[in-house]
Amino acid sequence: MTPEPLRPRRGRPPSITRERIAAIGIEMGLSDLTFVGVASRLGISHKALYKHVPSIEALRVLVAEEMFGSWSLPPADEETLEAYLLRFSQSLRDLVRSHPGLAWFLVRQKATTPAMMAKIYAHHEAVSSKYEISLDNARWLLSTIALHCIALADTVFAIVREEGGVPDQSEPSALEIDFELGMRALIIGVMVMLEGRR
Repeated sequence: MTPEPLRPRRGRPPSITRERIAAIGIEMGLSDLTFVGVASRLGISHKALYKHVPSIEALRVLVAEEMFGSWSLPPADEETLEAYLLRFSQSLRDLVRSHPGLAWFLVRQKATTPAMMAKIYAHHEAVSSKYEISLDNARWLLSTIALHCIALADTVFAIVREEGGVPDQSEPSALEIDFELGMRALIIGVMVMLEGRR
């Protein structure tokens, strides 16, 4: 017995999805995100967009969640914890540099969505397991580095943009070099503090 062929659905297929809205929002960037801008790029009125996203705040959260969700956390490989933390801070720096405005969501726990928190907690557990440190210490260590890295990267790249620099240029600015040195110093410091917490 052969299966009955699928019949095509009538009417226009849905073209406005949360994924498409988020993709357009990412393309626009959180700093330049507007309801009218997203609606225009979707080819609909801003009133029609309200059927899918209830407010500009919800739109920002949707876009921020997608930005963070598409970020690939560096895996905890065969390296020292200190080397991993440096790689983690560089990856986080690149995330903030690529998405101006995202830092606001990352440093405010109330703005962090359940999906974002699940990803963060899974990362804490992976680092705890790989480097044989308590989950509490992994949370403290990663949260401390992330908070400082996000805040500093957001400030540095905002200044670079204001000065007409291109944040992803191949030649780092003096501020970016100082940023790297500052993160190295922070990581060395938290490693010393971690010994006292064990």
